[in-house]
Amino acid sequence: MSTKAKRPRRPREAAAALPASASRQALLEGGNDDHFRQLVYDLLTISVRMETVREHLARRLGVSGPQYSILMAVARLQGGHGVRVGTVAKALHVTSAFIATETGRLARLGLLSKNPNPKDRRGILLALTPRGHAGLVKLGPEIRAVNDDFFKPLDRSAFQALASAAAQLVESSSRVERRLRQMDDHEWLALRSAAE
Repeated sequence: MSTKAKRPRRPREAAAALPASASRQALLEGGNDDHFRQLVYDLLTISVRMETVREHLARRLGVSGPQYSILMAVARLQGGHGVRVGTVAKALHVTSAFIATETGRLARLGLLSKNPNPKDRRGILLALTPRGHAGLVKLGPEIRAVNDDFFKPLDRSAFQALASAAAQLVESSSRVERRLRQMDDHEWLALRSAAE
């Protein structure tokens, strides 16, 4: 038997020095936010790991992670005639200006084509070039293997529930992001006013 004295365990209440980080009852268990906090930690970990996977696959094509996402979105959305910049931006939840800049780079790499929209001469239609298409086809087995393994724990109903929840979280997180940006803008204006 060890002669070391065991430290007494602190009561759970003494360890919880902070108030709950959420107030909605759906996110709490008996007023406790432990499960919610673990979900946040898990989502952050998943996000970092998804980014790691995206960067790995992007390197295979000689592009950045965001450019890889653009190529995949264009491949999925282009149909027979190409896809508008705004449509790709909406699918990826980024600005049209960002898509325009990155697709210019992808066009210079010979992976995407940018052609005038015959229905709206001011608009551009994006499409994979034969080189871009061949690169994604060659990468296809690795993409499938990674996705199948990454999402292996999900059965059909769990996948549908996750997809639905993720779409809702994209919308609610967008509102929060806008609100935080407005708060930052107000704080910045207040600081500037105080300095003048």
